[in-house]
Amino acid sequence: MKNIGNQIKNQPLEGIQVRKIVKNQDLEILSITLERGSSLKEHITHRDATLIVLEGELDFHIQQEVYPLKQHEDFFIPKNLPHWVDAKEDSRLLIIR
Repeated sequence: MKNIGNQIKNQPLEGIQVRKIVKNQDLEILSITLERGSSLKEHITHRDATLIVLEGELDFHIQQEVYPLKQHEDFFIPKNLPHWVDAKEDSRLLIIR
């Protein structure tokens, strides 16, 4: 059994860090940390996903719109739509897909 809370808590806030917390044929959970001012470049997901902000504040860009998100907010990400993230503060987030 994994202690997911400690894995997320101990993940460094330096640049961009991405860790797979869970991965099987039905589910993938990514823990991502973004240092203030860093960006996840434009990309797509091949499955519908949910982004959950655990800490910090970021701008989520999709379909020519910008959605400011902060701690404890979430956003549904449809598959195959280009999107990217800009960290306004040091941030921790989960991607569940």
